[in-house]
Amino acid sequence: MHDITPELPALNPDKRAGLFSAQLNKWHYASGALALLVAVPLLVVFSGWLQPSTEVWSHLAETLLSQLFINTTKLLIGVGLGVTLLGVSLAWLTTRCDFPGRRLFDWMLMLPLAIPAYVMAFVAIGLLDFSGPVQTALRDWLGAGNFWFPQIRSTGGVIFVLVLVLYPYVYMLARTAFLTQGRSTLEAAQTLGHGPLGVFWHVALPMARPAIVAGTSLALMETLADFGTVATFNYDTFTTAIYKAWFGFFSLQAASQLASLLLLFVFLSLMTERFTRKRSYYHDTMRSGQPPRFRLRGWRGWGITALLGLFFSLAFLLPFVQLCLWAFEAVSKELDARYLGLLFHTLALGLLAALVTTAGALVIGFARRYQRDRLTSVTATIATLGYALPGSVLAVGMMIAVTQVDSLIHALLASLGNPTTGQILSGSVFALVLAYVIRFMAVAHGPVETGLSRIKHSLPEAARTLGATPRRVLTKIYLPLLRPGLFTAMLLVLVDTMKEMPATLLLRPFGWDTLAVRIYEMTSEGEWERAALPAITLVLAGLLPVILLVRKTLQAR
Repeated sequence: MHDITPELPALNPDKRAGLFSAQLNKWHYASGALALLVAVPLLVVFSGWLQPSTEVWSHLAETLLSQLFINTTKLLIGVGLGVTLLGVSLAWLTTRCDFPGRRLFDWMLMLPLAIPAYVMAFVAIGLLDFSGPVQTALRDWLGAGNFWFPQIRSTGGVIFVLVLVLYPYVYMLARTAFLTQGRSTLEAAQTLGHGPLGVFWHVALPMARPAIVAGTSLALMETLADFGTVATFNYDTFTTAIYKAWFGFFSLQAASQLASLLLLFVFLSLMTERFTRKRSYYHDTMRSGQPPRFRLRGWRGWGITALLGLFFSLAFLLPFVQLCLWAFEAVSKELDARYLGLLFHTLALGLLAALVTTAGALVIGFARRYQRDRLTSVTATIATLGYALPGSVLAVGMMIAVTQVDSLIHALLASLGNPTTGQILSGSVFALVLAYVIRFMAVAHGPVETGLSRIKHSLPEAARTLGATPRRVLTKIYLPLLRPGLFTAMLLVLVDTMKEMPATLLLRPFGWDTLAVRIYEMTSEGEWERAALPAITLVLAGLLPVILLVRKTLQAR
């Protein structure tokens, strides 16, 4: 008897896309389009040197340029050293030492991520300035001339605020690096005569160096991108110079040239991090298990607890409480139709940007999944580079590009007998939303990529063999399984969009102020109490992704 069972064609294991790949070439082209979207503002920024602004640059050279370099360099050195020392020491204490309250501090030290730097800036000035409650209480207690207090409106004050806000970048990555160091390695160091300090200095720290450098690089890029903090302290850096060139000198070309110089600092930080990671080698030591913690008993343990408690109070608890007090005092005056309008604008822009950005991240994820060639990998990488761009740089590039497109549209419509005002795109929220999408694409890409990696290729391939169309596979298989990752991506983009100040301040159309813009306006006038209500709103919104991060960290542990 002959076997009449039809032989099914076997799927080629080398081609993971299988039957689905041929119909998904569109993801490849869409990824390329997103890469082009990110590349255009960069090209526009660097093209500003083709039309040098001689008068503006001569004025800057005579007045601000040298000071800009000095201030920016001081800020980078101070913040880099501060976040490294603080983040590494806190990570070592919470991962390798045992003291009272360690489990609480393990996740509480991540909470300062929820406070935007520009919010911490005006809270610090409001509390620690000469007319603030701290110095006022000291004068009443000790007398006017019987104490010395550091000047908060100084380079040290700016560095202090940024270190308090940005140290979690180093803390989280260093903490993960210390946790992955196995028992055998550290015990071998102890058998060679090293104590807790020797183990840390000679073994743990060199092994964690790539993670520490990566965290420090992220903090430095955030420092370069910061506008609200330095503007609140009236501390001139390249970001404030871009704003002055745009609105003070009314020169987009000078702003783009300053933005290109700022990009050089950013690329230098990125290349340093990449070079360090490339020259680093890793060895899996987790199989030996977690090493025992160094137990700190007596006054040492309680001293560490008191020190971390004091630091947590400075970095999160006191600013949060002060914001609540100010907001409670001003809620009757500020909670009006204007505030509700600001909240609506913030949420509307954030939700729109979150939807578009998450959709773009989904496109990049599918492109990487089904088109595993070098070109797709390069375009997908370029499409996620926007997070490394400071908001002010991105705003300059977007405004110049959108203005050029508006000019072309205006000329085209004029030739057809339908003249316009020439602000079709630049006068709307289009440029702002597009800037959000470019800047936060990498934020959404991470959760989406993680969700896609958990879906086996056999599921969509089985559906295709049963006759399902690509659209049905997408709606019935991918989207339900990707729902947690998509939700996380949208939440992260929404929160980051709400807190974004430089791009919003430079690109917002008339009448589209947001909570971040309101904070900038009030802090520029020294109205700390009136800035507190929108600030506490942003802090509470920022707590959501931090809580998600803490839950993920605790589950992984």
